[in-house]
Amino acid sequence: MQGKRAAESRIELTRLMNVMDANMMGNVHGGIIMKLCDETGAMAAIRHAQHPVVTVAVDSMHFHSPVRIGDLLRVSAEVTWVGRTSLETRVVAASENVLTGETNHANTAYFVYVALDQHGRPTPVPPLSVETDEEKRRFEAGAARQEVRLQARD
Repeated sequence: MQGKRAAESRIELTRLMNVMDANMMGNVHGGIIMKLCDETGAMAAIRHAQHPVVTVAVDSMHFHSPVRIGDLLRVSAEVTWVGRTSLETRVVAASENVLTGETNHANTAYFVYVALDQHGRPTPVPPLSVETDEEKRRFEAGAARQEVRLQARD
């Protein structure tokens, strides 16, 4: 199976946050942000695997700054590590106040997905071709995170 570049999986979702997304403080619910992060990460994984995927793990999500009603939420994702049937994506969420242009980092998290065949069983995915030093560093860090995840399962 031929490898695929990380750049081929990159995707960005942009969505205007509205009152339906708000909590009592006037900020966007963390759960809304988590859902959008999962969807964006899954799309990057699907682009790489060219198969449906299911979420199997999410490394911790720390909310660094609130996302407010009226902000644009930009969620970007790309594949950082690939195993035999599983893939890790790095997902970054940032908000933008469109009136002032101010942007804030909301969070960064790593999501792990498993690719599925037409019968709903895990299926092999193409290897990840790392091209830059940063991609190599992210791949090695992803492999280390996966090792920790597997050890924690036992």
